[in-house]
Amino acid sequence: MRFKKYLLAGALAAAVAANAAPYPHGGTPAAADLGALTASDRSAPMSVTIALKLNHPQQLEQLLESLYTQGSPRYHQFLSAQEFRDQFGPSADTIASVSRYFEAAGLKVTRSATAQLRVTGSADAIERAFAVQLHSYAVAATATTPAYQYRSPLAEPQLDSSIADSVHGLFGLDTQPRLVPHSRQAARTPSPSHGAQNKGALDPFGFLTVADFAQVYNVDPLYRQGINGHGRTIGIITLAAFTPSDAFAYWASLGLNVAANRITEVEVDGGSGPPSDDSGSLETTLDVEQSGGIAPGAKMIVYEAPNTNQAFIDVFATAIDANTADTISTSWGEWELFDSSNPFGNGPVSNPVTGRMTSILEAMNDMLLQAALQGQSLFAAAGDAGAWDEVGELPSGYSNVISVDDPGIQPFITSAGGTTLPGKQVYTGAPLPPGVTFTINIPQERAWGWDYLEPLCVAQGFAPPVAITCGLFPGGGGGGVSIYFPRPFYQQGIPGMADTVAHQKLIFTDPPSPPQLIASLRAGFAGRNVPDLSVNADPQTGYLIAYTSSVSGFSFESFWGGTSFSAPQLNGVTSLLAQGTHHRVGLLNVPLYLLVRESGGYPGRNGPLRDITSGDNWHWFAQAGYDQASGVGVPDVANLLEALRDIGF
Repeated sequence: MRFKKYLLAGALAAAVAANAAPYPHGGTPAAADLGALTASDRSAPMSVTIALKLNHPQQLEQLLESLYTQGSPRYHQFLSAQEFRDQFGPSADTIASVSRYFEAAGLKVTRSATAQLRVTGSADAIERAFAVQLHSYAVAATATTPAYQYRSPLAEPQLDSSIADSVHGLFGLDTQPRLVPHSRQAARTPSPSHGAQNKGALDPFGFLTVADFAQVYNVDPLYRQGINGHGRTIGIITLAAFTPSDAFAYWASLGLNVAANRITEVEVDGGSGPPSDDSGSLETTLDVEQSGGIAPGAKMIVYEAPNTNQAFIDVFATAIDANTADTISTSWGEWELFDSSNPFGNGPVSNPVTGRMTSILEAMNDMLLQAALQGQSLFAAAGDAGAWDEVGELPSGYSNVISVDDPGIQPFITSAGGTTLPGKQVYTGAPLPPGVTFTINIPQERAWGWDYLEPLCVAQGFAPPVAITCGLFPGGGGGGVSIYFPRPFYQQGIPGMADTVAHQKLIFTDPPSPPQLIASLRAGFAGRNVPDLSVNADPQTGYLIAYTSSVSGFSFESFWGGTSFSAPQLNGVTSLLAQGTHHRVGLLNVPLYLLVRESGGYPGRNGPLRDITSGDNWHWFAQAGYDQASGVGVPDVANLLEALRDIGF
């Protein structure tokens, strides 16, 4: 297979999706407070999601360990969605009590998922029920993004003490776009030459395809055995729509034989609106192309939702409750403790690290635990800002802190990191002098961090600090230590694990305000370490995408990368592993760390993992064994399948 060169559901949610807003970034203009909701907004039905706590929480992780422990009588006896609901869903009494409370407030209540209720009513009734005042906010257009509006409460919502202990969180009062896609193009300056070379009979860097991925990570032996994902279903969770014909054009360009009806689209909370560059449609496109190209025989379900915290909760609940997809990935995320509403313009500068985010983390944790108990494998991009995940999400004026990305830091999801492939990168053209060629040679696959490009920036005359002036920092694969989730059982006893870094203070320094301490991040905490597993994600050694731009139309776009590729690629790989083992793999982290713990991960030519021992992500350095720049390394897929078979996984 070589590259052929081709020249669910509220009315308000549906209205928001029909006008999909741009995803946020550090350059997003501050929002203007338009005041209380208008009369038309107040009369329209409004829906919020109530995430309830699960029943028997003390038994959940015990059951999980027994399902994933060889020799246990429960080993690999995964639950159905109904069995999970019956055993661990909120009790009938809890659901009845919470429902009665909101119904007494004049609201309609329906159970939308195992642990979620949808509460619907007028804005007036919603405000009274949660003791808040809702305002509209407007974000001005920029040269590249349209204007949009959202709503948000002026203060934290309040829950009556009679139901508060049953609730993890409330989502939907705030409809501001929050999550970002983890895809990016090669560094604009410097810009790589199309003549870049690499080791082996691959397409040129910047033009790599899933066929090249299969060669680099030894997937081809599985194809020769007839393992192509047949009988398996891949799920994609995304916050932007896409053009399905793009994916079919990509697969056709590689000569892949795929079923014409393989893709099913499921719209959650009204869907993502029409495809657009601003909303992140390229992200969805590459997710589908990469995962579906690696497993061309698999069916695919694309779950599309608006870019809000409520919809992110709802779309995961939909995919996990359906329990149809064997493997699922998402390439969207945000800083672990980031709440963008305050620093993006809701009044004066205030603390963006609030209790509201904790409820999101807990609600997501419950759903991912359910998925692991059902045997579903989930993957999330680790981020593209190296060890400094919040950089680029907060507006200017905030200090940088070592940070990691959610949902990748969740214990029951596999965090997908990034590497740079070995070979020569050739650079020509301005600002290099005419006729000058600059070559960077990467001798071995390394952790992705763009600091290796600094000599090129110096040669081009960029002033110190070149990492900043050249636009390199903090480009790299996400990784580090969670300040919220403790180290999970499968990472216990693994050499190389780290604790959270000390002296990380988020400070607002933008004049004319005096410096203001926003938060001191937790230090010395034995938290969940990420990433778990990595593959090539560096745009300089990156990939080709077939994409229909809302501005320029259809084309094949080159030099794309980011851990947005890693997550769907590992998603596709795991559907192959599921076919090869004749059952769901479930939480892949368990066998990955088991192989490392028993020293079976790296030895010789038949090792299921290849250790990454060079490179960094601007703070964490690759080393022998586990590290926070590359995780346990990169997979040798054919050997990994054999290792899973050997250990009876």
